[in-house]
Parts: sequence; C-alpha cells; structure tokens
Amino acid sequence: MKRSQPKWSPPSGEGKSVLRLYNSLTRQKEEFVPQSGHTITWYNCGPTVYDASHMGHARSYISFDILRRVLMDYFHYDIFYCMNITDIDDKIIVRARQNYLMDQYIQSNPSPDQIKKDVTSSLELLKAKIAKESDPDKLNMLTKMQQKVMALVDSGDAGQNVRLVEIRDIMAPWLDKQKGATVTDNAIFSELPRYWEEEFHKDMVALNVLSADVLTRVSEYVPEIVEYIKKIINNGYGYESNGSVYFDTKAFDSAPNHFYAKMVPEAYGDKKALAEGEGELSVSDEAGEKRSATDFALWKASKPGEPSWESPWGKGRPGWHIECSVMASDIFGESMDIHSGGFDLKFPHHDNELAQAEAYYENDHWVRYFVHSGHLTIDGCKMSKSLKNFITIKEALKKYTSRQMRLLYLLHSWKDTLDFSEKTMDVALEYERTLNEFFLNVKDSVRNVAATGVSAFSKWTEEEVKLNERFQGKRKAIHEALCDNVDTRSSMEHIRELVSAGNSYMATARSSQRQVNRKLLMTIAEYITDMLKIFGAIPTEQSIGFPQGGAQNTNVEETVMPFLSAFASFRDNIRSLARETKQKDILSECDKVRDEVLPNLGVRLEDHEGSATVIKLVDKEELLKERAEKLKLEEKKRLEKEKKKAEQAEKDAQKEAQRRIPPSEMFKSETDKYSKFDEKGIPTHDASGVEIPKSAMKKLQKLYAAQEKKYEDFLKSQKS
Repeated sequence: MKRSQPKWSPPSGEGKSVLRLYNSLTRQKEEFVPQSGHTITWYNCGPTVYDASHMGHARSYISFDILRRVLMDYFHYDIFYCMNITDIDDKIIVRARQNYLMDQYIQSNPSPDQIKKDVTSSLELLKAKIAKESDPDKLNMLTKMQQKVMALVDSGDAGQNVRLVEIRDIMAPWLDKQKGATVTDNAIFSELPRYWEEEFHKDMVALNVLSADVLTRVSEYVPEIVEYIKKIINNGYGYESNGSVYFDTKAFDSAPNHFYAKMVPEAYGDKKALAEGEGELSVSDEAGEKRSATDFALWKASKPGEPSWESPWGKGRPGWHIECSVMASDIFGESMDIHSGGFDLKFPHHDNELAQAEAYYENDHWVRYFVHSGHLTIDGCKMSKSLKNFITIKEALKKYTSRQMRLLYLLHSWKDTLDFSEKTMDVALEYERTLNEFFLNVKDSVRNVAATGVSAFSKWTEEEVKLNERFQGKRKAIHEALCDNVDTRSSMEHIRELVSAGNSYMATARSSQRQVNRKLLMTIAEYITDMLKIFGAIPTEQSIGFPQGGAQNTNVEETVMPFLSAFASFRDNIRSLARETKQKDILSECDKVRDEVLPNLGVRLEDHEGSATVIKLVDKEELLKERAEKLKLEEKKRLEKEKKKAEQAEKDAQKEAQRRIPPSEMFKSETDKYSKFDEKGIPTHDASGVEIPKSAMKKLQKLYAAQEKKYEDFLKSQKS
C-alpha cells in the first residue's frame, strides 16, 4: 500500500510566445532581451525645432509611444525613456538668421523703389538656385515661387501694394546672403528653437504622447560634447582641420573590432546622403577639409553669422551626429537597450551615431536594438510643401481627434509606410464607431442585470460557452500578435472580431428576450477597454469605453442614468397608449423628443419593437452630426420622391396628350419622315418620295390601330 505522495511534474509550457522586435541592426525580428533584468533603457531621436511639427513627426512619435506603452503596460517592463531636442543645427541657424534679417528689413520701412530693386535682385539669386536644383519637388516649388514674384514685378505691385511677408521666401535668402555674416548675437539663435520646442510639446500633449523621463537639449551639452570629441581624437578616430574636427571613417572601419555604416553598409559613400547629414552651412569637400569624402564633422568651426562656443580647436559648434551620441551616453553610458527614430535617419545619422559612440567606448554594442518607424505619405505621395500636401499636426487635429489619428496608426504596422488620407482615416473613423457602439450596447444590455448576489450568476447556455471560447481564443491571438514585433494591426483585427462576436451574442439575447450574462460581457468589454488604454486610445481613468461628456464621465453616467431610464419607460408607455388610440400627434412628439431634444443633451434613444428603449450617452457633437446626416438623407429621399413624382406626372401628361390626337393626324406632322398619306392619314411614301415597303406599312397600321383605340377611349371619357 502506497504511503508517500507521487512525484509531481510541472507542465512543459510548450508554445509559449516571447517578445520579438524587428532590429534594424540585423534586419530581422530578434528575441527581445534587456541588458539588465526587467529594466529597459531607451533613447529616442527628438525633433530639430525650427518649424511647426508635421504629420511626418507624428508618424514617429505616436508609433514609438504605442511601442513604449505596450512594453511598459502590457509586458510590464520598467522603461527609462530619454529623448533629445536638437536646438543647435544648420536649419535652425539659417531660419533664425533669415527671420531676424527679414524683420529688420520690414521695420526699416523701405521705399517702393527700394523694394522693387531688392525683389529684382532676390529673383536673380532664386534663378541661380533653380538652375542647380535636381530634386523635382523642390524644383517645382521654387519655380512656382519665381512665377508668383515675377507676376508681381510685371504688374508693378512689387514696389507698391505687395505685403513683404508674401515674398519673404525669396527675400529672406537674399538678405541672408547680403547681411547674414553681421548677425552675431547668440540669443537670436536660441529664441527660435525655444519657441518651436514649446509648440512641439503642446502637439505631443494634444496627441496623448507620453513625455520622456529625461529630455536633453544640445545647447545644454556643449562642454560634454567637447570632452567626448577629445577622447575620440585620443582613441585615433578623429582629427582637427582648420578649426573643425572630423571623424576618420577609414581609421574606424579598418579597426578589427569596428565596422562603419553597420546598419546600412550599402549606403557607404552616398555623397548626397552624407552632404545632407553635414548640413547646408558646412564647407565643401573641395576645400580640402577632410581626409576622405566619407568623413563627417564632429565639430564645426563657426563662420561669421553663426553661433559659437569655445573649444580647444577654436570657436565653433557641434556637428549634428555627435549631439545624440553624447547626450545618450551621458544618460545611459556605454550601452543602451533600444534606440529609436524615423526610417530616414538610418544613414548617415544613426550609423554615424553608432560609429562615434563605439569609437568613444571602444565597443561594438552601444545600441542593442535599433528600431525605426516607417515613412508617412499623404494620399500616396511624399509629403512636400511644393505638392501642397504638407500637413502640420495642428492642422490635422482641426479635422480629426487624437484618438482617431492613433487608431489609424494602430491599424497599421509601426515599421511600414503609412498613408494619411481621407480614405485611410475613414477606416479609422469607422473602427471608432464600431467600438463605440459596442461599448454603448454593452452598457445598455447589462444595465438592468444584477451585478452582485445570487441573481448575478446564472447557468451558462451554449451561447455563453461559444462566446467565452471566442474570447479566450482572441485574447491568446492578441498576445501572440503583440509578441510578434508589437503587431497592433493584427491585434486590432482580433479586437474587431471579438466585438462582432459580442454584438451577435447581445442581438441573440435581445431577439429571444432573455438577459445577457453580465459577468462574461463585462469581462470582454473591460478587456478591450484595457487593451485600448494600453495603446493610448482611451484615458487610463476610464472604466469602460470612450469618455462621454468630459473626464468625469463615469460619475455622470451613474448619476443621470436612473432618471433617463425612468423617462424612457414613461415614454414607452405613452407611445403604446398613443398607438392604441391612434394619436398621431402624441407619437410625433415622442419622436421629436428622441430626434431633436435629447441629442442636444448627449442622449441617444433607440426604439426596438417588442423590447425596452435602448439608452446611450454619446458625445453631443456626434449626435448632432448624426442628426444632420439623417436630415440630409431624408431631404435627399424627399427630393428623389418629388423628382420621380414629377417625372411620372410628365409621363402621364404626355400619355394624355397622345390620347387626344386623332389617328388621322398622328403621322401628318412627321414631314421629316413621310411625304404622302392615304385617305386615313397612314403614310405611303417616305420623305424622299420612295414608296414605303409592306413590312414597314404593317408596323404603321398597327400604330394607327393602337392610336385609334386610345382616341376612342378619350372621346368616351369626354362624353361621360
């Protein structure tokens, strides 16, 4: 007889999904393993703040916000997130200088003759720029700019009525060339980025993008940048030239433990990309500054009209790429888990970042996982001011809510190209409506079902079993999708299918007039809500569904719903009595309350034959929009009905007019067809005098006989 417990073995746990991320360093999905336990160090390339943030920026920041939220709130990693602000850059210098000079010019109140003279000179500079431009989009924009200003000159308005702000795009570069070197106040170069950084933060709040744990600005790290560069030189990977310092790519690449352009090796030597990375104020390669064309600036000697800081190599400023290497290193040290940025930053910016940091630390693992968001197109085209499809975040938010825009991003892969258009946004809007209606239906279905106690639990039917199996299957599928490179596109499709299953369950319960299983339905609704919270599409304080009527929506709903339920029940009774007594006026008033009064209060009533009225709290604006669309549709139907009625009246009038014609006269007016007729008035010869064939005569005789009958009927109707 056995006197000891049997051996116990845990389940094998086979098939367990692990998180895998697409790593730009390997160009494939890799299992994600943080360097230090459950903590993730993450650096994200922030904006260069010289203008308004646009939808291209939103593509990156919303995408990485979703990734960050999923890793933090779904996979429960502890994330230390750093983002930089580039506030020293060639673009900023040029824009700040041009704005300053243009403002000075306007304040000088130049005479009409002086303006005309200066506009003519600025056109010459623009023509020279057009002659050198190879990018078709930029060429198109510059050509249109030239045509607009030349039209002003030809009309005589260039020196008279033209507002100077309208031609600043061509005047500012000309002024910059004439007087740019005279701008010496560093404050001029700090005011512009400070303003646009503030606007950027406002945009991120409006888009519900989580703020960084640490935000670094280049202007605050110049001393650290100088020290960083000194060590790169000491390690043998940098050299000074005419007051500038360059990174020696060949020396770095030839070192046994280093590899230059490790992320995009095929771009090595891409002169256009390298030139764009160096900036428009950099000296040309022909000046002999560099040892190799692939070398890039770590420190730029400042020319007149540029901000400057002291350094061992003379007055200058940081190169673009070194900024991120230094700031990220200062926060995270010799290695970080994740570095993120837009797809277009891979080369040269991110490859140069890697080279600098690995040259500094003499390692090959400064970044473990490099992730890049996909491009953004507008209606299938590259976003460009010249194509007039350049959309700022503020402009987009005037038409769509931040939630709607986030749903668009969630419905697409974060690493693939995303198209922003009315068509793609319509898909997001429809998805939002589907979710919203589901949440409203759940709230209505469980409203009168006990939440606690004996009555809260009832035996499951086959319908509950099926719905639960669907729920468990979809929850597993969503987990696997998120493990697979945070695939929100598949996750959202699984949520859609789960919503569909829930709607079918509620519809079946309504049609059979039985109560839903509150616990099961609420569990599904809460799960979907939690996932949308994780994705950043619903505020975290919201219990179920989208917020209605402000941030305190849950309390508002709990407060007003008993009163609305009592009113709806009273209205149902009134409608039943009105139907029995055929009181159309009372029924009309009941409809008026539903269609015109309650929508203005954010309440939607839905009448269902044979069951209680459904009550839903919905945003007032949405209800008014629905009402406007309904009225528009009704008006369209009314106009179509009137049109058909008018067409029918016209047909009836034509038919009546046809009946009044004596058969002997019906063909005689058709002189373009016939020339001779018999005694009855039936044609015998066509218009050219040729006798009509027998086959044609038979048809004419049939038509005559038919008209004869119609005319006889008409005469009889007149006598009666």
